[in-house]
Parts: sequence; structure tokens; C-alpha cells
Amino acid sequence: MIEEIKGRLAAGQGRYAIVVSRFNEFITAKLLGGALDCLQRHGAADEQIQVVWVPGACEIPIVAKRLAASGRYVAVLCLGAVIRGQTGHYDAVFQQVVRGVGQINYDTGVPAIFGVLTCDTLEQAIERAGTKMGNAGADAAVTAMEMASVLEQTK
Repeated sequence: MIEEIKGRLAAGQGRYAIVVSRFNEFITAKLLGGALDCLQRHGAADEQIQVVWVPGACEIPIVAKRLAASGRYVAVLCLGAVIRGQTGHYDAVFQQVVRGVGQINYDTGVPAIFGVLTCDTLEQAIERAGTKMGNAGADAAVTAMEMASVLEQTK
């Protein structure tokens, strides 16, 4: 019989860190709310969650890496909002954050979940922070729980 491993949608006993960008806080606070609600609805107690606010999206990877490397967390959720606006700054920020968060996975073996919105307009960000398109913070929490479960089962 084929063995199949699937992530469970339950917080379990592990701790979760959430790194949130303060820049575009009117969006990121909604992402954080979605992530917290999702984790708590799936069994996480307050003591299992630590939230760390950073100034902007570029600062997410360094703090997330430190938290992941600490060995205290089963997953680190990275939440932010990069909105294109009128300058080319968007591309530089987006690329740095994507690369940084992705590298954490390889460097630490702890899932660093990319929950950073990269949108062309404020309206798109609002839609992905809890309206028509759901809540990307909650999506990140689901991914974090599933990855923590998969990694636990594949020890």
C-alpha cells in the first residue's frame, strides 16, 4: 500500500511566529487579524503565538530568519503589503522580500510562509486583506499549519 502524507489543518502544540510590516498597516493589520483568527480557530492558544512588528517589508526577512533559527517555532508567517504606486521602488522591494523569505526555508528548515501582498493598486490589496479575494493572512496561517504537520510527519 502506498503511504501518503498530508498536512493536517490543526495548530497542534507548536509555536508560531508572525512577522508583520508596519508599512501599509491599514492592510497588514487585517492580514494579521486573519492569521490570528485562523490559528486560534484551529486550536492555537495565545501562548503559542508571537507577533513581531517590523518597520517595512524589507525588514521582514532578517527578523523572520532570526525567529526561525531560534528553534522555538514550527513556522514563521511573514505578512506585509507592497503596493506598486508610481515608482520603480516596488520591484526592488518585492524581489528582496521574496528572495529573503524563500532563503529562510533552506537555511533553517523551518517553514517561512510568504504572506506578503504584492499588488498593483490599493484596491487589490484591500480585496486580498479580507474582502472579495479572502484574507491572505488566513491563507498563510493555513499553509503554516499544514507545513508544520508535514514536517512533523516526515521526521
